[in-house]
Amino acid sequence: MNVTFLTATPSHRPGERNRLKKWTGIILVFGLLALTAGWLAYADLMHFADTPAEAGGRPKKKVVAIEKGQNFRQTALQLQSLQLIDHPFKFRLLARLQGKDKQIQAGEYLLSADMPPGDILEVLVNGKVRLYKVTVPEGSTLKQIAIIVENAGLVTRTAFLGAAADADFVREKGIDAGNFEGYLFPETYFFPKNTTAREIITAMVDRLWSVFTDTWKKRAADIGLSVHQVLTLASIIEKETGVPSERPTISSVFHNRLRRGMRLETDPTVIYGIDDFDGNLTRKHLTTPTPYNTYLISGLPPGPIANPGRAAIEAALYPADTAYLYFVSKKDGTHQFSTTLADHNRAILTYQLKK
Repeated sequence: MNVTFLTATPSHRPGERNRLKKWTGIILVFGLLALTAGWLAYADLMHFADTPAEAGGRPKKKVVAIEKGQNFRQTALQLQSLQLIDHPFKFRLLARLQGKDKQIQAGEYLLSADMPPGDILEVLVNGKVRLYKVTVPEGSTLKQIAIIVENAGLVTRTAFLGAAADADFVREKGIDAGNFEGYLFPETYFFPKNTTAREIITAMVDRLWSVFTDTWKKRAADIGLSVHQVLTLASIIEKETGVPSERPTISSVFHNRLRRGMRLETDPTVIYGIDDFDGNLTRKHLTTPTPYNTYLISGLPPGPIANPGRAAIEAALYPADTAYLYFVSKKDGTHQFSTTLADHNRAILTYQLKK
């Protein structure tokens, strides 16, 4: 019997194995070079992200307006033109790698060249827009607030007063009045650019309702006043008070007069009813009929004459327990209070006429 032995034949000859090793080495080298280049590029990009365009000194802040629909390339070029970044391409690449190039929010931003590009990107993505400060002092009227808002660079006084007198808007906010006088809570607010007059008014009204709690509403009902009447009385107290500690006492005078059916006879209401008041209150003004002339009308005027703060509203709700019916200015911010007309006349002689 013949037996044939089969021997294993190698799949690659020595020459082929050498060529394979050679190409494998070449591929590994190029791979390492590519990885090194990629790492260097990434390191360079991270360095860019962490390095401000202007590290020294105190660069001036610049306003950057990002419009709705503006693409990211336009944004990067805009930042370069304002010298806030040096390399718009790197900025775009940074945003693309982080998946943030389509997350930029429209608005007005306040940026400076000492901010690293990475921080600038975060500001734009998080919508940390520039805010305009609006401080409304206690006792400000609608007209005065309109000027404050306009001077802050938000909306014109005409637009603000138009929104404030929009009857449908007033009713929409649950207010039974002709306008928002008395319902715009005095405080410091911050609004972004392009905030509308309605949005500003809404913020101020919402702040009032956060202060005017259910406890206060119940107190108003207990003393026989509507919320509107409380705000009206509070606005008068606000205008009559020079020293904060006197608010509850001044409030007691008006409550006492209202209970007795006496006219309030308070100058600030008369002044509110005068168009273009020049600062000089005359006898003619006091005898001219208007809905706000409390020397001629009985009870409260039809609405607030200003926008009262928390302390004035609280004083209107919780007056001091006194028998006072009159007060006269001592011309130092304080008042002399009296229970009788005779005492009041003597106080006028002492603090007003003699001086």
